[in-house]
Amino acid sequence: MRSGGTRRTAVAMAALGSLTAAALAGCGGPSGGGTEARGRGPADGAGHASATADPTRLPGVGDRYQRLVPAASRQVVAVYGDGPDSADATAVLYTKQGSAWHRARSWAAHNGTKGWTTDHRENDKRSPVGVFTLSDAGGVLPDPDPAPDTGLPYTRSASFAAPRWWAKPYWHDFDYVIAIDYNRVKGTSPNDPTRPQGASKGGGIWLHMDHGSGTSACVSLPKPAMEYLLRTLDPDARPVVVMGDKARLKA
Repeated sequence: MRSGGTRRTAVAMAALGSLTAAALAGCGGPSGGGTEARGRGPADGAGHASATADPTRLPGVGDRYQRLVPAASRQVVAVYGDGPDSADATAVLYTKQGSAWHRARSWAAHNGTKGWTTDHRENDKRSPVGVFTLSDAGGVLPDPDPAPDTGLPYTRSASFAAPRWWAKPYWHDFDYVIAIDYNRVKGTSPNDPTRPQGASKGGGIWLHMDHGSGTSACVSLPKPAMEYLLRTLDPDARPVVVMGDKARLKA
């Protein structure tokens, strides 16, 4: 039985305010998809295990980042970027059974328009490379998890809505979001603007809905992927995201 604690269901229908503006500054918006990715594995960098792979290790992830995955984690969203300067990626959900990792689902994804960085800065249009916990979720739409009081704490609020001065393809980016715990306070709504490392290090880095191209720094996924993750990620399984371009992750 999954237990995510009390759900945050503040259905705020107020107009966009400073809180939203601060959150959206790090994620989404015009910065210049959504089919399941198949047949792309570690041999070509996207997460399938080969016949000789060690099942106790995440495919395509080298010692440096493998060691950063908490021992208690049993769910990992691995985001394999096509290249250091590419906005294209593949996201794979792995679940741990005993000591072995198993590939559950994979999807085509996008990351920052300019690729990846190990030193993310506000507005650099690159997604941060690393291993980050996944603690909180939210969005404009109701939580798709049908079981009450389970899964990631979810804040439903109209304040997530993308500004209507953005191009129409971006309007639904934040219908569903999962906060990536980069420069944020865990246990708060994804659009909490607090930046513990300072504003210059950016923030508001989320998994969110895909609009078919690169993001400001987030990772975007098709709507079915976001719904699946929101129904599946379990706080008791200590979920994390391992994200970066394939070469850096494998090093």
